[in-house]
Amino acid sequence: MSYAASEDRYTRHPYRRCGRSGLQLPAVSLGLWQNFGDTAPIENQRAVLRRAFDLGVTHFDLANNYGPPYGAAEINFGRIMREDLRPYRDELVISTKAGYDMWPGPYGQWGSRKYLLASLDQSLGRMGLDYVDIFYSHRFDPDTPLEETMGALDSAVKSGKALYAGISSYSPERTREAADILRSLGTPLLIHQPSYSMLNRWIEGGLLDVLADEGVGCIAFSPLAQGLLTTRYLNGIPEGSRASLNGSLSQDQLTDKTLAHVRALTEIAAARGQSLAQMAVSWVLRDERVTSALIGASSVAQLEENLAAADKLTFTPEEITAIDEDAVEAGINIWSASSAH
Repeated sequence: MSYAASEDRYTRHPYRRCGRSGLQLPAVSLGLWQNFGDTAPIENQRAVLRRAFDLGVTHFDLANNYGPPYGAAEINFGRIMREDLRPYRDELVISTKAGYDMWPGPYGQWGSRKYLLASLDQSLGRMGLDYVDIFYSHRFDPDTPLEETMGALDSAVKSGKALYAGISSYSPERTREAADILRSLGTPLLIHQPSYSMLNRWIEGGLLDVLADEGVGCIAFSPLAQGLLTTRYLNGIPEGSRASLNGSLSQDQLTDKTLAHVRALTEIAAARGQSLAQMAVSWVLRDERVTSALIGASSVAQLEENLAAADKLTFTPEEITAIDEDAVEAGINIWSASSAH
């Protein structure tokens, strides 16, 4: 059955300006890190993407190695783009990234010009697109001059294969350097994508200040702390969950102390009339320097629940104080190596 987008889609969700740019992003964006590889039914993926757009989500975030297997999320998204979303291309912000391992050998990861530009060409081919809206350096490369990595992003933009340049998981110092280099090249740094949640607050230690100074947007990934900021793990580890597979969340991170904090946060959320997942997303967006929160969704129901977080973005001072007592570092920032330089 052919798809026609909901006519009221732009009345359903708020948008925020990305730094000092002209681009606005939905307060909650959809990431395809999980749930869009070949292990997920394509019709479920289609239903989630259609419903997201119908509810005003205009930004879909990918990376070269999202799957499984690597590249599968871009291939599957490309199929749905071709079959359903093609008439709406100019209403969408589509991003991809390169930085982590994608193919064998010395040219298949990190931040060289050769890798980044080759990866972008491959991503465009998998998605069937002429350009992406945002192309990211997915992680900082300590062995490649930052001028080379940023020069590759500049080339991607000036060649028309990307409209904007972004970085992910860079430290405050490297972020400022990256912004300076790109500015000198005439391609402003649009956005930074760091991990950020109530249990992973590293960006409050200077990165948000740098982004505000530089006029760079911020899209926070993993606001649910790899699923920890839900009720999923409060009564054990469900079979098939991330923690059961020791993936982006491992069983040894589910300590009694951390779960006690999660239970306390669940009670605060309930008092606000929200689920814990909803409050976690709302909390990330409480700071106006955060442009968007990047969520995943394995079902339409989960998508709708998390998007509803945008309906309640304000917190009382008392709520913030109570949350701060349990919103503590939980040792779950598995991307910290990139921002350690």
